[in-house]
Amino acid sequence: MKTLYLDCGMGAAGDMLTAALLELFPDRRKMIDRLNSIGIPDVHFSAVPSVKCGITGTHMTVKVHGVEECASIDDGSAHFHEHIHEHGHEHEHEHDHEHEHEHDHEHEHDHEHGHEHHHGHDHEHEHSHDHTHDHEHSHGHVHHGLHDIEHIIRDHLDIPDAVRNDILKVFGLIAEAESHVHNVPITEIHFHEVGTMDAVADVTAVCYLMHELSPDTVIASPVRTGFGQVKCAHGILPVPAPATAFILTDIPAYAGDIRGEMCTPTGAALLKYFVTKFDNMPVMKTSAIGYGMGTKDFPAANCVRAMLGETQDKTDTVTELSCNVDDMTAESIGFAVDRLFEGGALDVYTIPIGMKKGRPGTLIRVLCKNDDIRRIVELIFKHTTTLGIRKCEMGRYVLDRKSVTVDTPFGPVRRKTSSGYGIKRSKYEYDDLARIASEQGISLAQVIEKLDK
Repeated sequence: MKTLYLDCGMGAAGDMLTAALLELFPDRRKMIDRLNSIGIPDVHFSAVPSVKCGITGTHMTVKVHGVEECASIDDGSAHFHEHIHEHGHEHEHEHDHEHEHEHDHEHEHDHEHGHEHHHGHDHEHEHSHDHTHDHEHSHGHVHHGLHDIEHIIRDHLDIPDAVRNDILKVFGLIAEAESHVHNVPITEIHFHEVGTMDAVADVTAVCYLMHELSPDTVIASPVRTGFGQVKCAHGILPVPAPATAFILTDIPAYAGDIRGEMCTPTGAALLKYFVTKFDNMPVMKTSAIGYGMGTKDFPAANCVRAMLGETQDKTDTVTELSCNVDDMTAESIGFAVDRLFEGGALDVYTIPIGMKKGRPGTLIRVLCKNDDIRRIVELIFKHTTTLGIRKCEMGRYVLDRKSVTVDTPFGPVRRKTSSGYGIKRSKYEYDDLARIASEQGISLAQVIEKLDK
């Protein structure tokens, strides 16, 4: 199984993820030329060697209108909050890593972003990456709503539709977080002009590189967020910034021992969208390693490390328990099935069968984990009329599974993603679709269509 492992022990930002993924390609110059040909308005990517703690990696720089974002994020960051200036963040973040990020903090964040963000990359950050920059924004304070961002992504970028959809969904996670934090509709969230392009650059680059790598599964370490406080246009905010903290919901994260913002909203959103699971590095045969560097120097190497390789396809062992019954009503069998699922059964199904003396009967089959056998056996005897249960242990091939809850105009909706063996697919939880269809008086197909938009 083609596996991508991301080491986020020093946090994550859009530019750092971009640089780490870029280093996995044999012909990096070709990939940078491709990123520059995508057509993000007034944006230019470049990569420069960077050394942290003796390790050589790549630092990504993004220039908007010929100026590194960090120099222009100006107070834009601050807008971020009100206007989902996240770009600013991210980039800042990298630069300062998260700090400015969402915070718009003055980009003093000393975090990664603090890093040297001068590089201009760190798209979002660049803008703010310097954190010290004053955000003068030579371009003037022009802001874009999410609709404007979607217009750029849908109508201006020369990318596959799959990448376009990934970009829109990542921005949806960021917009959702900002909407929640500021308690305003997503339609009222705006991005600062420069920060917007920086953020679009980071998200687009990561989504495109992920598409080209096409890993079967993506695993990431728990995410270091940093700790302390960060100063922004609206005051002092805790680290991780509110939007970052919201995005990291249900994701393993920890503060670590470095004061400052280590993870930006953009970095958090990209991880949440692409990562199948957060865990330690699996057993894998590594074929390529990439280091995406931040600008600031710390006692530990300030980087995101990406490792591409092969892991064994996922298999496990389950037990099948089965019994035949010919003296239970349909209602009582249905009740027993519900109780078995509640008790931890992986699957329960019934098959109509013919039994002795010509009597119709029902075959009940239950799949469960080996550790749950005792409990499931007790439930079968308790809720059915069987006098004996057959047991069969079997191996199975399984896909990695991940479930996330996304906010939609119809309320929270659960979405399940499965990957492995060269495939990746996702679908919404049926119960949530059924609820929305019933409330709105529309079909399930119409609900799915609206959610995908």
